[in-house]
Amino acid sequence: MLCITMKAGDYFTVGSDTVVQFDRMSGERVHLIINAPREVPILRGEVLERQGGKRPDCVRELSPRYVRQLPWDHAKKEALSELRRTLDGMGDGPDVQLLREKLDCIFPQPQTDG
Repeated sequence: MLCITMKAGDYFTVGSDTVVQFDRMSGERVHLIINAPREVPILRGEVLERQGGKRPDCVRELSPRYVRQLPWDHAKKEALSELRRTLDGMGDGPDVQLLREKLDCIFPQPQTDG
């Protein structure tokens, strides 16, 4: 079984006409973009099994991984907002841009449709 480590924007191909691209992570969820011919069925495992399909033998049961997370509360949310406002008031110098990028890496801003 192949195990691939990817960053946002990375992709891999399956055969010559199917492309799977890593879009982003949101909490414990991974968002993938899949481009495949219409005749190639793509079905989530839970849907396959709910419809009576057999779980493929190659699918492993994964043990839950311990992920240490910062407890999130209103005070931390306000502190993050204050940091972003402070950076916005500091202009667009290279140091400010670097700090903004690092802050967005640690605490991604929600995607807005528009």
